[in-house]
Amino acid sequence: MPIRGIRGAINLKRNSKEEIQKGTQALLRAMISENKIKTETIAAAFFTATPDLTSDFPAYAARDLGWTDVPMMCNQELNVRGGMKRVIRILLLLNTPLSQKEIRHQYLGETHCLRPDLARNSKPPTRKKNSRRNRSSTPRSAKEKR
Repeated sequence: MPIRGIRGAINLKRNSKEEIQKGTQALLRAMISENKIKTETIAAAFFTATPDLTSDFPAYAARDLGWTDVPMMCNQELNVRGGMKRVIRILLLLNTPLSQKEIRHQYLGETHCLRPDLARNSKPPTRKKNSRRNRSSTPRSAKEKR
């Protein structure tokens, strides 16, 4: 059975233990749900956080979901000038018969702009009625991404 990678990202409102836990779990649940993942098929999970997220390890959120047998590692994302702030990224390596094209990567919140080519498989962000246009649904130029 092939191993496939599933990508995901979420941006947080603030640097707090609660926000990191809540955001990481929301992203993991979306990745699991959209790809119909069973925990025993996960080969490994890699988490990165931007340098401004220092209140907790994202892997703790996965442990709280019961992922006690999944090998996990947390790393700090590169501190690129102009990069999106307060972002957690996840790469799940999964034993799955799904093809690369069937994988549904999940980019939540405003992170759609990080990988618009992969975000096409994500659920579109929900917009409140009568709210300003959601920035994540607006295409951004390469200059704005930097």
